[in-house]
Amino acid sequence: MSKKKIPSFEESLAELEQLVSLLEQDNISLEDSLKSFERGVTLTRECQKALQDAEQKIQILITKNGTPTLEPYPDE
Repeated sequence: MSKKKIPSFEESLAELEQLVSLLEQDNISLEDSLKSFERGVTLTRECQKALQDAEQKIQILITKNGTPTLEPYPDE
């Protein structure tokens, strides 16, 4: 059995952008629109989860001695 590869945040976001472009076209059938919309909802949830996980990791990393500390953000 092969494990199904979990797409990265960037891959999911790119697929979501493609679906939006597809849904903006006038020549897509209702059935295809619904399938694309359903996939888009799934991708949106996956992206939101990835962002929440990243935010949680950041909060853990900036907490020192049980107390949150603000770190200056370096200018790019």
